[in-house]
Amino acid sequence: MMSTVMLAAEQAHGIAAIGAGVAALGAGVGIGRIGGSALESIARQPEAINDIRGNMILAAALVEGAAFFAMVVALLVVFK
Repeated sequence: MMSTVMLAAEQAHGIAAIGAGVAALGAGVGIGRIGGSALESIARQPEAINDIRGNMILAAALVEGAAFFAMVVALLVVFK
């Protein structure tokens, strides 16, 4: 029979793994929306392509960094 502590640890691992997956999905959705909005903006104002591209890359990097941080924290719980 499993002890309560072992059961809680297994549940924490499962929740952490789900959290890492949700972080990856959130980053994918966020970067997709950033790219789609950037394409719409470029279609409306083609002369602003360089400004839009720079802002898009910066925003995507920030989203990716936040998602990477969330996944690392979740995986640290798993391998603790």
